[in-house]
Amino acid sequence: MTNACEKDAFFAHVVSNPKFLYSAYSNFDCHDLMTLIEENGTKLKTERGNRVFPVSDHSYDIIDALKNALKSAKVEVKLNTEVKSLITEKDDEEHPVIKGVLLKNGERIDAKRVIVATGGFSYQTTGSTGDGYRFAEEAGHTIKKIKPALVPMESKAEWVTKLQGLSLKNTELSLYVDEKLKYKERGEMLFTHFGISGPMVLSASSVLAGIENYEKAYVSLDLKPALSVEEFDKRLQRELADGNKKELKNILNNIYPSSFAKLICELSDVEEYKKCCEVGKEERKRLLKNTKDLRIPISSVRGFEEAIITHGGINVKEINPKTMESKKVSGLFFAGEVLDVDAFTGGFNLQIAFSTGYLAGQSKE
Repeated sequence: MTNACEKDAFFAHVVSNPKFLYSAYSNFDCHDLMTLIEENGTKLKTERGNRVFPVSDHSYDIIDALKNALKSAKVEVKLNTEVKSLITEKDDEEHPVIKGVLLKNGERIDAKRVIVATGGFSYQTTGSTGDGYRFAEEAGHTIKKIKPALVPMESKAEWVTKLQGLSLKNTELSLYVDEKLKYKERGEMLFTHFGISGPMVLSASSVLAGIENYEKAYVSLDLKPALSVEEFDKRLQRELADGNKKELKNILNNIYPSSFAKLICELSDVEEYKKCCEVGKEERKRLLKNTKDLRIPISSVRGFEEAIITHGGINVKEINPKTMESKKVSGLFFAGEVLDVDAFTGGFNLQIAFSTGYLAGQSKE
């Protein structure tokens, strides 16, 4: 639901336009959100990585808390009511002013203020079909190109698919774009039938989404990040010495997951049935290289149907960060993922939605 980290850590996890969110987060941070939810009947817990969940582990308990808050505030909720467009008029100074919304059925709802909080373009079955971008454009706003983010990555390397289903923990992933390091994290990942996934990969995809016109991208895996190159080399030499007459594949099972041991021999051009005492220095170097710098070429990322969030959206330069009000249309506000703001996985994007939504709701005309 959110991430209970310190303020500096929160902004360190925001990928796009963190400075724009300073006022919003200061007005309604993770602790304010947790208080709101608990005061409305849902107990929370904080788990590894400061991630906050309902004690029940059921998302509908968060929804129930929000429903209780709506009820207390006497908010009228209209379900299955599609908005066709915003209604704006020009004032005496020829400046656009919001007047309400026009529904698809032709009904007009008059309002002095309107908040567009339609979400991005991900999870379209929930209603986030991109209408918010259209509303914004019709109101004169520009939209930064939208892309899927927090999404698995695809690789055309055949050996990657051979590891389908293999999960790695305590691995370090580095994302390189045109040979420049763009992201590094230690954690968990998963090999799939199309490439790679898992928490580290999802976060790396958000960084990649913010980079335009690159020629080549790849991730480098350090399978033993707790050991330096020299330390791992010593361990490998020790394993080989202890193995002596045993086949190489047998001692590699002590170092890697069994499904990975055979493949790393293939990638390193070392015969898996070779006796440990016969493994030469150059072969050992190749095993070492593929342990500390295993490169996976990235051909693309998966589509919006698998993306957790949307990168891109309404240009934040056209929004007042202290109120979330449009600089182009008086009385029109925006909040959440429809804006060009996004963050890594771990509850940060939900907090952005709540913080910007709260600020928009509190702002006066």
